[in-house]
Amino acid sequence: MPNPIEAAELRVGFIGLGIMGRPMVRNLLKADFPVTVWNRSRPGIEECLSAGASEAGSPREVAEASDIVITMVTDSPDVEQVALGPGGILEAARTGLVHIDMSTISPEVTREVARKLASKGAAMLDAPVSGGDKGAIEGTLSIMVGGEADVFQRCLPVFQAMGKRITHQGPHGSGQACKLCNQIVVALNLLAVSECMVFAQKQGLNLGKMLEAVGGGAASSWGLVNLGPRMAQRDFAPGFMVKLQQKDLRLALEAAAQGTLPLPGTALTHQLFRVVEALGGGDLGTQALVTALEQMGQLEVKG
Repeated sequence: MPNPIEAAELRVGFIGLGIMGRPMVRNLLKADFPVTVWNRSRPGIEECLSAGASEAGSPREVAEASDIVITMVTDSPDVEQVALGPGGILEAARTGLVHIDMSTISPEVTREVARKLASKGAAMLDAPVSGGDKGAIEGTLSIMVGGEADVFQRCLPVFQAMGKRITHQGPHGSGQACKLCNQIVVALNLLAVSECMVFAQKQGLNLGKMLEAVGGGAASSWGLVNLGPRMAQRDFAPGFMVKLQQKDLRLALEAAAQGTLPLPGTALTHQLFRVVEALGGGDLGTQALVTALEQMGQLEVKG
């Protein structure tokens, strides 16, 4: 694999232009990478074209025009489709091409995609992210990378355009496993914040003052500081959707089941998010977890 090269010499492809993908493309363009994009729907494409990206007609065409192809899609089957399906990345795979999957998917599917790409000389990195849409917009994502170390070093300038904390975790699948660790902590912390909010409401506390006090001490967390106020304001607009968090928790529970590892807190939070989904909230932000506890407690959190 070649040594790290200048940004201007690396052609980047990007597949998946949703809430996260669009600002990530903008940051790549700001860092002077030429970017070729493809998406299943037009709005994401049009926004990226207006920012200076070029358009391809399929994932294969993106790969043909790129040295590095990034995918940022929803789930394991979506990655398999754009990477291995008809008109996919594999059809243009060649020595020197790198596929970076920044979605959150199954570690085993990651390893399978990597094996098939390697059979045609291409390399793969799994590089899921944490930081939500705010981190994607500001270019401050935490990026957890699995794959060969020399490939990681070659792609580091691309990662640096999109994130601030970039860690190589180990072989293929390690990035995905690390991301699932992240999601376990995020979900259980969100449950703690939700319980805090319904308890404070029941006790008649001023929610703003409570958040100021608790957020300044040992119980402070990203979820409390950023999502607690949104719960109090009943702002459930998505930064990260309930249905996507559910997918990630399912992946964590499936991986744990393969090793007969109990994750009781993760399982409980997964079921509580299912209550939110049953109430029609699958497209809401994950802070809507509080509504499941509201239903059980027969109250409503209001700032």
